[in-house]
Amino acid sequence: MNFQRGRIREEPEINLIPMIDVLLVILIFLMVTTSYAKFSELQINLPQAGGEATEAAVKPINVAVDASEHYAINNQGVPYAGVTALAGSLKNAAGDQADPTIVINADAKAPHQSVINVMEAARLAGYGRITFTTQNQPK
Repeated sequence: MNFQRGRIREEPEINLIPMIDVLLVILIFLMVTTSYAKFSELQINLPQAGGEATEAAVKPINVAVDASEHYAINNQGVPYAGVTALAGSLKNAAGDQADPTIVINADAKAPHQSVINVMEAARLAGYGRITFTTQNQPK
């Protein structure tokens, strides 16, 4: 039963203006009450360098490997008679250096195993600093 004949029912609407006003008041309250304290910076006194100059630059050992598995240490041809013999050749080339840098120059078509042989020989000789040389492709 409809007792209110002839009256048009009004749809409720949400008025956003009071909600926006309340949010702006909250935002202003938060901005005013927030403290912008600057934290003090740490004063650090770094140590000064006072070391002596190093004696002599360590000369690297250059090991070359070509496509036919020929080895050369410091431009001296070395016959391959096994990894242990190659390790002995590396020790001879190092002389009195404790841990020289081994620079491997391998041909692009050199077998992977020949480079691994040089790395294994350096490990057996007790040398852990190994690097490889590369060449940019011509344009």
